[in-house]
Amino acid sequence: MTNYTIRKAQRDDVGAIVRMLADDQLSATRDDPRDLEPYLGAFDHIDADPNQLLVVVVSDNEPVGTLQLTIIPGLARRGALRGQIEAVRIRADHRGSGLGANLIRWAINESRQRGCALVQLTSDVSRTDAHRFYERLGFAPSHTGFKLKL
Repeated sequence: MTNYTIRKAQRDDVGAIVRMLADDQLSATRDDPRDLEPYLGAFDHIDADPNQLLVVVVSDNEPVGTLQLTIIPGLARRGALRGQIEAVRIRADHRGSGLGANLIRWAINESRQRGCALVQLTSDVSRTDAHRFYERLGFAPSHTGFKLKL
């Protein structure tokens, strides 16, 4: 496997992150790397929030993977913290290398270090390969998620 580093994303990484988001059949109609302005504003919000961690996986000085980890405080489960994993992407030329599994394991460990009692994520119902991937990593399909577009 190629050598890589996982680090906190920087503003200069936003273009590469958006390209990874858009390089996906579901996200291709939602994300547009030609106009970074809304993404830069979102990055500034994420970067300013201590409960948000946007990371990139870097190989040869280029982002080749990303995810966002949100630490959610709550009253349920005796006031437990939860780690919420979002927007997991691996650049096409690095898929199948084991990098995605290592990135998820990193997020689980980071959640544990931050005191979380559990880690959760959602995955579009059409992503059956992703579901098998998450189950191999120990995630259980225990809940049904709902979304309301606003």
